[in-house]
Amino acid sequence: MTALPTTSPAARLWIRNPQASFTANSLDASGGLVISGGIIVEVLAAGQLPSAPCQQTFDAGNHVLLPGLINTHHHFYQTLTRAWGPVANAPLFPWLQNLYPVWARLTPRDLELATTVALAELLLSGCTTAADHHYLFPDGLEHAIDVEVDVVRQLGMRATLTRGSMTLGTDDGGLPPQPTVQLPEVVLADSERLIRQYHERGDDAVIQIALAPCSPFSVTKEIMAESAAMAERLDVRLHTHLAETLDEEDFCREMFGLRTVDYLDSVGWLTGRTWLGHGIHFSDAEIARLGAAGTAVAHCPTSNMRLASGTARVLELEDAGVPVGLGVDGSASNDASNMILEARQALYLQRLRYGADVPVERALGWATRGSAAVLGRPGLGQLAPGMQADLALFRLDDLRFSGSHDPIAALLLCAADRADRVMVGGAWRVLDGQIPGLDIAGLIAEHSAAARKLVNG
Repeated sequence: MTALPTTSPAARLWIRNPQASFTANSLDASGGLVISGGIIVEVLAAGQLPSAPCQQTFDAGNHVLLPGLINTHHHFYQTLTRAWGPVANAPLFPWLQNLYPVWARLTPRDLELATTVALAELLLSGCTTAADHHYLFPDGLEHAIDVEVDVVRQLGMRATLTRGSMTLGTDDGGLPPQPTVQLPEVVLADSERLIRQYHERGDDAVIQIALAPCSPFSVTKEIMAESAAMAERLDVRLHTHLAETLDEEDFCREMFGLRTVDYLDSVGWLTGRTWLGHGIHFSDAEIARLGAAGTAVAHCPTSNMRLASGTARVLELEDAGVPVGLGVDGSASNDASNMILEARQALYLQRLRYGADVPVERALGWATRGSAAVLGRPGLGQLAPGMQADLALFRLDDLRFSGSHDPIAALLLCAADRADRVMVGGAWRVLDGQIPGLDIAGLIAEHSAAARKLVNG
C-alpha cells in the first residue's frame, strides 16, 4: 500500500456554503467552516464570511457536511470471515465456537490485510476515528496491535486500539479453545508495553491504547481486576463485551454468582473509564448504576439483529446519564464496516422500540458526539471552534436520493452509504469517493485469497 500524506495543510481553508450541515450541537454551519492547522477555527452561519483571508476554498454547495463519524466497537480481523456459511444462521455462543478455530490460524499478514479492508471501508463511509477490540494472539501474532498501528497511520485515520485478551479457556470452564488463551502475565506485560510505546494524549491524538479483556466467558476475574488497576495507574480506558446475550448473563450467574453489572463492579470496572460493547440486557436498576458511574455503552444494532442478541435500551441509557455511541462490531457479525449505514440501523431499531418520533438527528448524534464521549475524545465529534477538523461530506445526487427534500434526513432515510470527501485533522483522506494511494482492486484480490485460505485451513 502506498503511504498517504500525513501533514495537515497550514493554509486557512474555507469549506463554504454546504447544501446542509449537522454540527452535533446548536451552532449553525450554513455558511461553512474555516480550517487552519488541522483545527476548526470558525463556524459560519448563512451569509457570514471568514474573519480573515483564506488561501484555499472548497465549495460545498453539493455536499451535506457532518463531523467525522466515530466507530466505538469493531474487530478488524473479522473481515476475513464475513458471511461464512457454517455460522450464517447461528446465535452468539455457537457462532463463536465455530469461528474460534478459524481465527486461531490468523497470521500477521492476514491481520494487516483485514485491518486495511476494515479501515478503508470505514473511511469511505465517513468514519474518521475507529476503536478496535483485538483479543486474538495465537502463536506468531504476538504483535497484533503493532500491525494495526502501522495500518492506521498509513490510512491517516485516528484509532483507539484495545489490547484485548482471553485467559479463561475450555479447560477452566470458559468458551474459547485453549490455543487462543494467553497467560495473564503475558497479557499485562504486553499491555504496558503498548501503552508506553504508542498511547498519545491530547485532542489531536492519532493512536490511543485501551485495555480490553474480551468478555465474562473468556477471561478470569483476576485479569479484569489487574487490567482495571493498570488502566488507573497509566490513565487509559477500559473496554469489554458485556450484557450482549442472555447466555452471557446465565454464564455470569453460574461462574461468578453475579449478574453482569455486579460482576463489573466486583472487578473495579464500574467507572467513567469504561465503555461496554453491546450493553443490551440491563435491568432498570443496572441502567441507573451505569449512569451514576458514567460507564459508557457502544450500541451495535446490526450485529445485535444479525445474532438475534436483543435490542439495547438506548434512550433509557442516555436518560440515566450513560454515554452512548455506535459501533459496527466485527465484520463477521455485521457483516460490513459502514458507519453511516450503522446510524441508519440504530435509528430504525430504536424507533421499533420507542416509536417513530426518535429523530434522525439523535441517531447522527450517537455516531458523532456520543461516540466521541464513549471513547473519551472531547475534541472530536462536533463542528465547533477548537474541535479537530475531522469531517465527512456526502453528495445526494445518486438515484436513491432523487425526490428527497430534507438533506439531513435523506442521509439516513435514503440510505447514504459512501462519503464523497473525508477529512482527518485538516487533511483530505477521501477525494471523490476514493482513497488516494490505495489500490482497492489489488487489496480485494489479496484479502479475498487470504480469507479463503483461512477458512479452508
